[in-house]
Amino acid sequence: MNVAIQQLNSALTLIAPDAVLLAGVCLIFFAAPFLVNEKGEAPEGLRHRWGFLSLLVLIMAGLVWWQSTPVARTFGPFALDELTWYIRGLTLTSGFVLVLLQWNQADDSRSAECHACLLAILAGVNLIAAANDLIGLFVALELVSIPTYLFLLLPRRDAPAQEATLKYFLLSIFSSAIVLFGMSYLYGATGTTNLGAIHAAFAGAQGQPANPLVAVATVMLIAGLGFRLTAVPFHFYAPDVFQGAPTSAAAMLSFVPKIAGFVALLRLMVPATGAEQAMNSWTMTPAATPLLWWLAVVTMFVGNLMALMQTDIRRLLAYSSVSHAGYMLVGLIVGLEHEITKDVLNRTGGHAVSGIGAMLFYLAVYGAMTLGAFAVLIAARRGDKPIETLDDLSGLAKSRPALALVFAVFLFSLSGLPPTAGFLGKLNLFFAAWSQGYDSSRWLAVVLAINAALGAWYYLKIIGVMFLRDPIYRDESPAAAEAPSLIAGGICLAATLGLFFMPGWLWVPIQSIMP
Repeated sequence: MNVAIQQLNSALTLIAPDAVLLAGVCLIFFAAPFLVNEKGEAPEGLRHRWGFLSLLVLIMAGLVWWQSTPVARTFGPFALDELTWYIRGLTLTSGFVLVLLQWNQADDSRSAECHACLLAILAGVNLIAAANDLIGLFVALELVSIPTYLFLLLPRRDAPAQEATLKYFLLSIFSSAIVLFGMSYLYGATGTTNLGAIHAAFAGAQGQPANPLVAVATVMLIAGLGFRLTAVPFHFYAPDVFQGAPTSAAAMLSFVPKIAGFVALLRLMVPATGAEQAMNSWTMTPAATPLLWWLAVVTMFVGNLMALMQTDIRRLLAYSSVSHAGYMLVGLIVGLEHEITKDVLNRTGGHAVSGIGAMLFYLAVYGAMTLGAFAVLIAARRGDKPIETLDDLSGLAKSRPALALVFAVFLFSLSGLPPTAGFLGKLNLFFAAWSQGYDSSRWLAVVLAINAALGAWYYLKIIGVMFLRDPIYRDESPAAAEAPSLIAGGICLAATLGLFFMPGWLWVPIQSIMP
């Protein structure tokens, strides 16, 4: 009995912030039914209480996370290292912003469940980062997926929201089946579900004939996780779901599943025991790198070219999300190149930029600028009518100049123009690809630069609509912007500009995660 208690305590120390989030989920789900009557009516303003409670839970989890130390430790199905620590900080920070975006998106009777689902999604992402077992990894992925179905539908239950939820639900369970199928082949190839043991098995099998089961597992896992990244051709749901879902749900889908997808790929391909061993025991790199290379190229081009043709602002941001997944795939591919530490450092004099570090940096930058863009869309709505098309943004600089200026900053950052963090993020990815010296990585750098120029076209088009057109709703006075969305936009604005002028506080710690 004492041994079991000690093991439980050891496991809880590795997932303490996640346990706080899950405790908050249980508390909200338990208390919510007692505050709603039989007719589904709730006291006016109840959503504000749930919002404050969700922020309190996130702050408590953040304090637990901040006091923890990112020392590499593993215990059973859980692992703690620098990557886990970084992802938890990124998830909790973005969760704070998402709670503010969600604040008034659902009515008083449904707000509790919306906030509980959001906290569960954040806990699932953190558990993906802490996973050290295939079973635990899959359960954590489902902890992200299942609450997402409710999060898409609960704020409003009109026909577009139902259609968006159904499309996401069907494709999500299909992708989960593919991931589970790939994991079964990985288990068949190694005889274990423990990620540490899987990495050790692959490290010991170097120089031996390739196992065909590994190739099948690689294709299945990349295909299944590509759905979460919105990588082409697994992106078809994104435009329709972004258009039909509530704006806050679209904001969550644009960023949080990308964290889950990229971290899951890193956990499958890189050991959680430190960078020194990681470079000698990549799990699936030989089969994964060519597939990811083409995936990145096609994703960047399709995302940007399709975004050029959009007039619906949320469909445009959906395709923008697709293109940015391609940018981040560039960093992942560069980080997975063979013998990167010795060969590249010898040829570049030790000045090669870390591909995975550039990807993790851009992931944080992307979160700030895309969540900020959605915050502006929520704040700029006219009464109960959300911003839907580019025409709805016409003349925003004349009717609401502050919002138009803030939105322009986020669009400049998404374009990769200075003085914004998006410029440094894309520059790091470009140098990471170019500095490797391989023809394949340098072609990726060229494709990235071309697509950055394509993306700037439609982002600048939105700015032109806001600043150069006259308002189309001249007789309609704009509604007062809600404080939560303004606070969320302010946080994202500070991060977008601050990371340009002072990037070291984030870039330097990231370099210690993986070379």
